[in-house]
Amino acid sequence: MPEKNAPQDNGAKGPVHDVAVLGGGSFGTAMTKVLGENGHRVHFWMRDEAQVEEITNTRINSRYMPDVELSGDIQPTTDLAEAVGKAEIVFVAIPSKAFRSVIRDHSDEFRDGQIVVSLTKGIEEHGFKLMSEILQEEIPRCRIGVLSGPNLASEIVNRDLTATVIAAKDPDVRRTVQDLLGCEYFRVYANVDIYGVELAGALKNIYAIVAGLASALEMGENAKAMLMTRGLAEMSRFAVSLGANPMTFMGLAGVGDLIVTCTSSKSRNFRVGYAVGTGQKLDDAVAELGQVAEGIYTLKLVKEKSEAIGIYMPLVRGLYEILYGTASIKAVINSLMMAVQNSDVEFILPRTISQ
Repeated sequence: MPEKNAPQDNGAKGPVHDVAVLGGGSFGTAMTKVLGENGHRVHFWMRDEAQVEEITNTRINSRYMPDVELSGDIQPTTDLAEAVGKAEIVFVAIPSKAFRSVIRDHSDEFRDGQIVVSLTKGIEEHGFKLMSEILQEEIPRCRIGVLSGPNLASEIVNRDLTATVIAAKDPDVRRTVQDLLGCEYFRVYANVDIYGVELAGALKNIYAIVAGLASALEMGENAKAMLMTRGLAEMSRFAVSLGANPMTFMGLAGVGDLIVTCTSSKSRNFRVGYAVGTGQKLDDAVAELGQVAEGIYTLKLVKEKSEAIGIYMPLVRGLYEILYGTASIKAVINSLMMAVQNSDVEFILPRTISQ
């Protein structure tokens, strides 16, 4: 008899793998759709029994993807132990605020050497921990990876051309995820810089909020380009000070993800910024969105961390003053324009007080 979790043949598409996706939000649903269409058996976990029942009966996740039908062997469940127990590879798409508690509560369910990949772009409040670090702390016996890039869930489910990055130290983890997810519309590139890829995915959400504000105020294209590229300078400077590779920010997970979230009204963080820019209160904008905008949480953590380690991040500080203080976006832009004219590209010219 074959092993319980041994892959089966799936004709032209290759072997069938048992895969778990934890989290029934937009991105978890998008990855479930890709995996299902690629011929894999997907154990799709979420807390909400009504959501599980709906997807089981209708193949639709109406809260997050009302116009999208999931095809293939999708098995929705509220039993996380069962989902993880049956899976060779686990993708975790749980919001950052609940990420550790879910993994910790079920840490015994994960197996030695099991591949676990985070899909979550966020930072944990206590200790400034990234999701990969939480996985390493809670399930150190597993092989860890991170998936990040310019990946709007609404486009992936429409089979629009998309590329992403799998970051992992273990080459087998990188190859496995590339084989599982790669298809004619979804291309998976590899990187070894887990920290850089993950930080890029979390930090860009802050600048997407800034871009939404700028768009609401009908700033010119030149100004928007300036904000994006100065945002890139800020986020790479900050990440490299924490050990990331600066070249990661020139790729899909860095500048690629920054571009899409700063220019698209499909981006949740952009939409929050736009709403605030039109006069809505932050709490009302978040409530109207109805989903997690990770940039709101990330902003506070990055502001505190950057001040603690002495990294200059004027856009982070300015956005914080706009959302939680009394500053206006125009005042923040003006202060940016009046600041010292320093190096354009980080890591090429040394930073100096004046040039």
